[in-house]
Amino acid sequence: MRWGLAEAGANSGGSLRSPNSNLRPFGREVQQLSALTCCAIRGYSFLKDLFCSCETAMLKDVIGKTFRLLGYTIQYGCIAHCAFEYLGGIVVCSGPSMEPTIQNSDIVFSENLSCHFYNIQKGDIVIAKNPTDPKSNICKRVMGLEGDKICTSSPSNFLKMNSYVPKGHVWLEGDNLRNSTDSRCYGPVPYGLIRGRICFKLWPLTDFGFLRASPNSHRICND
Repeated sequence: MRWGLAEAGANSGGSLRSPNSNLRPFGREVQQLSALTCCAIRGYSFLKDLFCSCETAMLKDVIGKTFRLLGYTIQYGCIAHCAFEYLGGIVVCSGPSMEPTIQNSDIVFSENLSCHFYNIQKGDIVIAKNPTDPKSNICKRVMGLEGDKICTSSPSNFLKMNSYVPKGHVWLEGDNLRNSTDSRCYGPVPYGLIRGRICFKLWPLTDFGFLRASPNSHRICND
């Protein structure tokens, strides 16, 4: 009976299969997948290293340009500082104390070599630190140097008083004597407070050129 069933099954076209006949050999696919994964990881690492190197190069380039710009700024800043400190610069004047020679908002050029080489003369117009307020500057005319005899009284005073300028000081007055706070108020000014000497006027263009002489030259003592 068993033999007949087996024979009948063979005659009916049936076949005997192994219990594991439905399983495919996945070993090759696993190897291929592992290889692809390794390639992907290597590619990612390569791109990451490339990006990091590019980013580092860009960062180094930016830092280098920044330091070069900073160096140029410091260099030219030092040159500009030396130029303004020892050569001179443009000054905008304000106030009525130097009228009519210098009007309010006039623009003048001030050179600094004369004060550094102690070449300030009587009659020069100078820029100096305000002896009562070091944060501000004053623009006045030199009426006397050290040892000079000067008139310390105002023009309206009937009695004229004279004095001598002490060593290392200058006597400064505004051309507009009736509206000027100068050495008649705070006394002789130390020479070290002088910052520059005004050479000529730049603006307005109608007054461009060298400055006119003092309208109070009679107050300058030449003895």
